[in-house]
Amino acid sequence: MKIFSVLIGGALGTLVRYVLAGATHRIYAGTFPLGTLMVNLAGSLVIGFMWGLWEEAPISPNLRTFVFIGLLGGFTTFSSFSLETLNLFRDGEIKIALLNITVTNVLGILLAFSGFFTARGMIQFFR
Repeated sequence: MKIFSVLIGGALGTLVRYVLAGATHRIYAGTFPLGTLMVNLAGSLVIGFMWGLWEEAPISPNLRTFVFIGLLGGFTTFSSFSLETLNLFRDGEIKIALLNITVTNVLGILLAFSGFFTARGMIQFFR
């Protein structure tokens, strides 16, 4: 069942990433890989929020696998981030490559923390 959860979640997450990143690329045609950044930051916020909600909740292991490994694993994309950064360096866009590394990592971690603490605050508020 866990393999099926990963398979279905990964397919759905990948499809959502494709749609959102594609929409971003149609709106923004600059050098900076904004579509990948947006999905990775959104995924960071959502995974922090979901973990904050479900950390102590009686959620089934299959649902956790579906959401955290399948859906969010398929949605976010470290390999695309890595390739786009490599290409920026290769093309001489050093400042943009370094900005991409910094923004993705710093904001991603901050958003994961933000999502987590927002969820925990909501749980405390509604108790």
